[in-house]
Amino acid sequence: MSASTDSLSKEEREFLDAKERAREREEQAALPYKWEQELKTVTVIVPLPAGTRSRDLTVVMDRKKLNVQVKGASEPILDGELFDEIAKDDSSWTLENAVLTFELEKASARVNSARWWPHVLTHHPKIDTTKIQPENSKLSDLDGETRGMVEKMMYDNQQKAMGKLTSDEQRKLEMLEKFKAQHPEMDFSNARME
Repeated sequence: MSASTDSLSKEEREFLDAKERAREREEQAALPYKWEQELKTVTVIVPLPAGTRSRDLTVVMDRKKLNVQVKGASEPILDGELFDEIAKDDSSWTLENAVLTFELEKASARVNSARWWPHVLTHHPKIDTTKIQPENSKLSDLDGETRGMVEKMMYDNQQKAMGKLTSDEQRKLEMLEKFKAQHPEMDFSNARME
């Protein structure tokens, strides 16, 4: 929260938040497309004139650019720089019943630094990404490394709740016991784990 809203009452902050959300909804509704996102993907839905077929379109989907134009039209439906790079080879578009749908794979998701996009095209209004509440994901949806980290955190939290050692503490204790066994001549009576 900013310094200017810190002094506001809870009701005043809620009023300002509601007003901001209404402004955001209005701006987003005025766009020539609807969009939604998950941490790794952005879906863009573009309504087209009835009867539009793929051969009637010119579609450019590059790492940082998106352009859609109906052939023969004077103005593109979409044209601009994407907020962030996409994995072009893993992104696609489909046309069904005069609705063009883009599935854009965020390039940042490939390097485990995925982030929320405040807008699809940089010249369009932004949304407040701090208000995004992602859906819960299943462990099976996560990549191996992330899944292992989450499972370790869950195990450690469960161990702490039961008053037992975490996996790191267990590993340190095992190392100390192994070291003791290898060096029986040493006095470990004052050894402590921290």
